[in-house]
Amino acid sequence: MSLKCKNSILLLIFNPMDDSKTIDSYIEKHSKWTKELTVLRKLFNKTELKEEVKWGAPAYTLNGSLVAGLGAFKNHYAIWFHQGVFLKDKNKRLVNVQEGKTKALRQWRFESNDKIESALILTYISEASENAKAGKKVKPQQKKALMIPPLLQDALDLNKELLQKFNQLSPGKQRDYADHIGSAKREATQSSRLNKCIPLILEGKGLYDKYKNC
Repeated sequence: MSLKCKNSILLLIFNPMDDSKTIDSYIEKHSKWTKELTVLRKLFNKTELKEEVKWGAPAYTLNGSLVAGLGAFKNHYAIWFHQGVFLKDKNKRLVNVQEGKTKALRQWRFESNDKIESALILTYISEASENAKAGKKVKPQQKKALMIPPLLQDALDLNKELLQKFNQLSPGKQRDYADHIGSAKREATQSSRLNKCIPLILEGKGLYDKYKNC
């Protein structure tokens, strides 16, 4: 193979324009928020952060560490701060999307009539960048072994299809179901929760899947 051909292949593999085009497509796809996402993207590109694509969406990194990202949803668009728990957030713009579950990630959510406060956003990005340089990061906790509550285990033992579908779920989704059912203090409540969860498990869905695109 000629040197010219090899160089062409390398350009196809490593060309940073690929990420740019993917982000262009992402923004165009979410036509409801195209204008707003474009404004936020321009703000990020004024900073020292590197623009990349993670999980199909715009992401911004510093020395290989994820600092922030953009997201578009049905009823809102958002900035994600991957270690947002360390931000001072004096202006109270950040939310924890899953209280009690999400440790580090914080979201700045915008709805249709919300103003994009450019100067304030840049302040948050700057602080997030400085935190990344300082190595501030929530260390992942070692997960405990999955404890399946007796009622759920009985149902799995009695229903082969249910057991098969449950085993096909990710460990996180299995844990969600086990925790949800087992956390109820009364057996009647556990039974009620189990009955509501069984159809979801049989459909191959996680307990919180319905909130993914809200």
